[in-house]
Amino acid sequence: MHQHAYPASRKNSALRVSLFFLYTMARTLYTDSSLSVDDQIALLKSRGLAFWNEYNARHILQNVSMFRMKGYLYPLQYDKVNHIYKPNATFEQALEMYRFDSSLRRLLFKRIEQIEVSIRTKFSEIMANATDHFWYTVPGNFNNPHNHSGLLNSIKRELSRSDDDQIVGFFSSYTNQWPPSWMAMEVSSFGTLSLLYKCVNAGTCKRNISNYYGLRDTVFESWIHSLVYVRNICGHHSRLWNRNLRIQPVTPRRCSHPFITQPARTDRVYYVMCIIRYLLNVIEPGNNFTSQINWLFIHYPSINKRALYFPNNWETEPLWQ
Repeated sequence: MHQHAYPASRKNSALRVSLFFLYTMARTLYTDSSLSVDDQIALLKSRGLAFWNEYNARHILQNVSMFRMKGYLYPLQYDKVNHIYKPNATFEQALEMYRFDSSLRRLLFKRIEQIEVSIRTKFSEIMANATDHFWYTVPGNFNNPHNHSGLLNSIKRELSRSDDDQIVGFFSSYTNQWPPSWMAMEVSSFGTLSLLYKCVNAGTCKRNISNYYGLRDTVFESWIHSLVYVRNICGHHSRLWNRNLRIQPVTPRRCSHPFITQPARTDRVYYVMCIIRYLLNVIEPGNNFTSQINWLFIHYPSINKRALYFPNNWETEPLWQ
């Protein structure tokens, strides 16, 4: 008897239905009640967490939610199911991780801003010189008319919200529907800028932009996308230091400037920091990013570099020299 060969689409649909039922059957209604700060501390103590300064911890938890702190308390647990803490684990150790993470995010946010400004400048310059000042409004410059229309709508919203003197002055003085690209690129979000690069037609212009940074266009596109993602994590003050990053940048097979050897993982913050260092070396040769990272580890000596996936002897890599 011959077996019937079902189309792949039907198999995928059946799989999705099965996963949907498994997912919905596993869910329960959330019924936990909220706890006061004193009750939160009592619960943590009952699970084995010690406090050096309970008065200070109470003040911290009055201003930093337990939901936010849980990401830093979790590594201190040896029983992740029952939330039992390791011997000698303290609230202050979690607070040290929290403060380190906050400092790390501020550093990366500032450095990504520097890279973002460079990309805005180079993107607009190369495209305008090759076409005209309004290249971003021309559908033929992009690989998908629908996506281009959506990007234009995003730029229009951002222009309408801008109170920048130059933008306001442009629309007061000229009848153009759109400003030249060097103005539009400055008010567009980093996410919009990333999508513009992704959607612009493959060709000389796209390659010239990525070539400026010594990368292939596909690698550069992936790196920008990852930097937007990490910047948003930093901007929303979310946990970063030991996070599994959902958007993973690709590893280049070759690039024009020193980079690292094959990373252990591309979903950890160390690899993103390598990307930042690489791009900074193009934008600002002689930058002090390595020193800034070392300062963090000196200032927070209890932080485990392996949680960020820093390899041993990371500073000996040519990238970090």
